[in-house]
Amino acid sequence: MPFEFQRTKIPDVVLIKPQVFEDDRGFFMETYKKPDFKKAGIDVDFVQMNHSKSAKGVIRGLHFQYKPYAQSKLVRCIAGKIFDVAVDIRKDSKTFGKYVSVELSGENKHLLFIPKGFAHGFQVITKEAEIEYLVDNEYASEHESGIIWNDENIGIEWPIHNIIISKKDKKLTSLNNFKNSINF
Repeated sequence: MPFEFQRTKIPDVVLIKPQVFEDDRGFFMETYKKPDFKKAGIDVDFVQMNHSKSAKGVIRGLHFQYKPYAQSKLVRCIAGKIFDVAVDIRKDSKTFGKYVSVELSGENKHLLFIPKGFAHGFQVITKEAEIEYLVDNEYASEHESGIIWNDENIGIEWPIHNIIISKKDKKLTSLNNFKNSINF
């Protein structure tokens, strides 16, 4: 199989390590193959691909969308390195408010599958990084929301303390303010 699927400490979030074929010409790898993902329990239909580029220290997130536009994501860093985070915001989950973090990079070529019911964010830890991610639902601004990056109840230990964050993300609130209203 061209992929190794590793369940994280929150088993619904899956780290995916693709098989990479490298030689003196470069490399080749499959980044997504529906039958293999389905066999591993990841059965989603991706409908949109996004691409972003950010500078060192930038934090994007922690973002999510409400029903009926909730999104599962398949995230990969194609250049540079990021600290990627998925926070469980499923109000009836045993791991509500807990998070998983992994390092994704153009070098390690790993991917992270984040199902619906999670807030997602990342911080760039190299001079810059480019990220691509597939989503299984379209972007819908009227259904988007997020959690403040430094929510004390979540306690994410971001690797870079000199952060850059958007005005919009600075206005996000804590997870406690959402606990009774989040619906996936």
